[in-house]
Amino acid sequence: MELDRIDHFVLTVKSLEATCEFYSRILGMGVVTFGDNRKALTFGAQKINLHEVGNEFSPRAADPRSGAGDFCLIAKTPMDEIVEHLRAENVDIEIGPDTRTGALGPITSVYFRDPDENLVEVSVYQ
Repeated sequence: MELDRIDHFVLTVKSLEATCEFYSRILGMGVVTFGDNRKALTFGAQKINLHEVGNEFSPRAADPRSGAGDFCLIAKTPMDEIVEHLRAENVDIEIGPDTRTGALGPITSVYFRDPDENLVEVSVYQ
């Protein structure tokens, strides 16, 4: 087997409305409704499907929880503009900008939390 890319992943969240508002306002993601009134966040050629706590869709993770996510998103925007935007939106940057290692080499990253306390890393390749 040879894999090509990630298509989507799922976040279990306390509030679909709060999550969609945060990711669209802070990260510029699109919000789409699909299937049986399900919600997803879209960016590039990827999406994040959302499951609301207590209303998860099957199949699902063995122990779906709000706040268990930890992921990295690659941005086209320069890091100084990312930091400026996060500060203007009153998003607390926990770490960064700091040098890390991405799938393709060195990246500069900032880390912050979404409304469910998921750890979101936004990075730019150096």
